[in-house]
Amino acid sequence: MKLYTKPGACSTADHIALQWTGGTFEVEVLDAETMKSPEYRAINPTGAVPAVVDGDFVLTQNAAIMGYIADSFPDAGLAGDGSARQRAQAVRWLSFVNSDVHPAFTPLFAPGKFHPDQAEHASVQDAARTRLRGLYEAADRQLAGRDWLAGFRSVADPYFYVTLRWASRLGIDLSGLDNVNAFKSRMDADPGVRAALEAEGLA
Repeated sequence: MKLYTKPGACSTADHIALQWTGGTFEVEVLDAETMKSPEYRAINPTGAVPAVVDGDFVLTQNAAIMGYIADSFPDAGLAGDGSARQRAQAVRWLSFVNSDVHPAFTPLFAPGKFHPDQAEHASVQDAARTRLRGLYEAADRQLAGRDWLAGFRSVADPYFYVTLRWASRLGIDLSGLDNVNAFKSRMDADPGVRAALEAEGLA
């Protein structure tokens, strides 16, 4: 299995998950230029990351790749203990990050998509920060008394962690969210996380 990633993008979450599996995999680290190359567009025509190539199988979209990693390395337990309920919990919190938290950053990265007037971009970004604060408050409640979002280490956790790195860089208020901040500290110290970050030049 080969993962194509860009440092600090959501694909870094897949890289962390692969580190957690303890399995054999390859990683190719791309930049903005190589993501648009004909060679990479032959793998993912959108020129986006992540993408996974496993033999003759090509997969894109972060949530799908996370599920594929969990199913390909079941002994890692990244979708739970094999029960339908634990898998559903893992998918639930993966979906929370993929469908709620990640898209909420888009106005910060590209405010022009939401308002054509540059003078309004600060207001658009402020609204995004307010929404993100609310989402992180929900995650903080979920993490009360838990080390992991689903109650066990799952594919949701690396993705959530990557968004916390974005939040720190973009001035999202995480003050008082003790459970979220403790989660980030644990992830910062995790050997698999550190290995992925170092491989992508982010340590």
